[in-house]
Amino acid sequence: EVQLQASGGGSVQAGGSLRLSCSGSGFDFDDYAIGWFRQVPGKDREGVACISSENPTIVWYGDSVKERFAASRDNAENTMYLQMNSLKPEDTAVYYCSLCTLGGEFYTARDSDSWGQGTLVTVSS
Repeated sequence: EVQLQASGGGSVQAGGSLRLSCSGSGFDFDDYAIGWFRQVPGKDREGVACISSENPTIVWYGDSVKERFAASRDNAENTMYLQMNSLKPEDTAVYYCSLCTLGGEFYTARDSDSWGQGTLVTVSS
């Protein structure tokens, strides 16, 4: 079964940085584009980044995080990363890693799969 586990969230002051990690299992990690979306309770999910399965220079970013966030991946370790710099209070959300497309869409392997717990990022003024 496809599993993706997010970690690395925490609390940081505005202008600070965090690096999130996403570990995959149950599938051929290097065959899929992997990315991040975020969600505030009561609001729709917002795409953050999606990185190509084979060419890590091909990355989709949401407009609100361009030039501040950078995605990377280590296929040998089945891990994908999101380096977040110049964090703003509006970046506060639960961040989830997910299968994705380079057009900025996010999906689970099956409709019955959940997004998991995600990892909370809190940015203070």
